[in-house]
Amino acid sequence: MATVEEKAQAVREDLAERDGVVVAFSGGVDSSVVAALARDALGDDAVACTAKSETLPAAELDDARRVADEIGIRHEVVEFSELDDPKFVANDGDRCYHCRTMRLGKMFETAERLGYSVVCDGTNASDADCGHRPGLRAVDELDAYSPLLAHDISKSEVRELADGYDLSVADKPSMACLSSRIPTGLEVTEQKLTRVERAEALLREWGFSQFRVRDHDGLARIEVGADELEAALNPDFAAAARDRLTDLGFDHVTLDLDGYRTGSVSPEGEEANADETDEPLVEDVFATDYPTAE
Repeated sequence: MATVEEKAQAVREDLAERDGVVVAFSGGVDSSVVAALARDALGDDAVACTAKSETLPAAELDDARRVADEIGIRHEVVEFSELDDPKFVANDGDRCYHCRTMRLGKMFETAERLGYSVVCDGTNASDADCGHRPGLRAVDELDAYSPLLAHDISKSEVRELADGYDLSVADKPSMACLSSRIPTGLEVTEQKLTRVERAEALLREWGFSQFRVRDHDGLARIEVGADELEAALNPDFAAAARDRLTDLGFDHVTLDLDGYRTGSVSPEGEEANADETDEPLVEDVFATDYPTAE
């Protein structure tokens, strides 16, 4: 059986045969490892490309820019709007398919502009066993190349490679797009995406690391990791969350006592890039001040 480094070298040799590649780059651990391997193989003919839209939190775009700098790869940002597609807005069970089709479409446009024919994504060997993943159908239909999958590199091996590259995202929990916070069947709107992003920014500021804020048409359902649930029951946190999230436009704020779980408002496994084995990076949130609204 090949070692993880032997697999990585096989990816480098594979990519080195291409004239150039565009890596669909979210700044998460999977796409970051692909970008690092592509940079090794092709130098300046490897380009990381991030598609900016309403479903991408600003903090994630900042992370993508920072990690591209760590890798030393050329980074381009293109813009589009999933909200232009009524099928995406309708938020049926294929929402991720419509999103990935549009997002990868921007990658192929970028590749064509640069004179490249190959777009790589970060699908890894573990993703094939993750149940309902309509986004992967878009990868197949558009013929994007998944080097981690092609060379049987699992999620745990991806993290091992990221650690070897000394990437800051090596232990970063998976982060699905903001639309995954809206239950299937409820329309996706810019207002909902904005208030979810701002609510989750508050939880991050208060020290939580594995969480989601689900938007049930104005009711905010907060999920936190099992190791952080006790902290979320702190009355100071409860008061601050109620005050600040209602200021953001939510009508009601609740805490889900089942805790964080991927795809809890969507068909099983739909949440893009979700990794239920990720361990949250827990901080002492009892030591955090929770500023309530004046």
